[in-house]
Amino acid sequence: MDTNDNWDEDEEEEFEFSRNYFLAKELASSAKKSKHKLTDIDVVDEQELREAASRIQPKHEDEIALLLDSYKTIYPEWLLALRCGFGLLMYGFGSKKALIEDFASTALTEYSVVVINGYLQSINLKQAVIALAELLWDQMKTKRRVLYRESPKSQQPLNSQSMEELLTLLDQAEIDDVDFFVCVVIHNIDGPGLRDSETQQYLARLAACARIRIVATIDHINAPLFWDKKMAHTQFNWSWYHVPTFAPYKVEGMFYPLILAHGSASQTVKTATIVLLSLTRNAQSVFKVLAEHQLSHPDEGMPISDLYSVCRERFLVSSQVTLNSNLTEFKDHELVKIKKHSDGQDCLHIPLTAEALQKVVFEIN
Repeated sequence: MDTNDNWDEDEEEEFEFSRNYFLAKELASSAKKSKHKLTDIDVVDEQELREAASRIQPKHEDEIALLLDSYKTIYPEWLLALRCGFGLLMYGFGSKKALIEDFASTALTEYSVVVINGYLQSINLKQAVIALAELLWDQMKTKRRVLYRESPKSQQPLNSQSMEELLTLLDQAEIDDVDFFVCVVIHNIDGPGLRDSETQQYLARLAACARIRIVATIDHINAPLFWDKKMAHTQFNWSWYHVPTFAPYKVEGMFYPLILAHGSASQTVKTATIVLLSLTRNAQSVFKVLAEHQLSHPDEGMPISDLYSVCRERFLVSSQVTLNSNLTEFKDHELVKIKKHSDGQDCLHIPLTAEALQKVVFEIN
């Protein structure tokens, strides 16, 4: 009898729970929906928000300094891992850009280093591979450490070769010195410009080249999902290191729009200036030629042939290839866009207002 009573009570409780659930759903669907929209929120200007964030006082500076010093004691371990054929993958909270750059400048002085900034919104990986191929082959020829089947200089120009051909070229290097390699530092290999599957496959194949070593950082929690077992353990051959720095993502965050902020012209000027100052003097001068033309002809783009003629006259470029290299940098950082002129030829245009463009030119002068 007692058992049946308990059973009835349980059934009644379950029925009451179900009834309350459906009543709540019915009330929710019949309630009036708010007419407010996310776009109605009065968000702060992006520049103001960034300035406010920059004024936040750092905490635990002494402890963080001790932590960073402790990483320096394992630089020899990292170098040994590279010499043994491993790739280094750094993870942990905080920007690791300064840490990796310090490692490269102090422990890798005997090796050439190529840097890829994966935190940029778009990256021309082929240009990076071309630069890497030129550097590797030139060094091997200079040091006479290479037994190469055929120099790439005697083949077709590197710029005209496909990624497949470039990677094959890099993998062909046969060097007497077993300790010789070129290190590729990739800040944020999980960044927006490198996240697609094809790019990760190319990077894995690059890492598998005998004379290439990769030092990379990740920050996204799902970054390891980019790689299958072969890529992670055979091609990249990662040696993982947990190196939280608790440093703010100042440089990396510069290229990400803040969620609760409107973009501003001053922020655009600041970003463009930072990018241009990181380029060579000649590249800055090429940009100024283009800017001068746009300021004097605001409704017209500048034909690439005209830009080349002016730059040749001012001894800023020696060939069309050099100019194309500069333009690739500009396009990768979205400083320049190409649009068709009425006569059908490609013209260059800087996507900034006249006022913002004048400020940028003033800053880089």
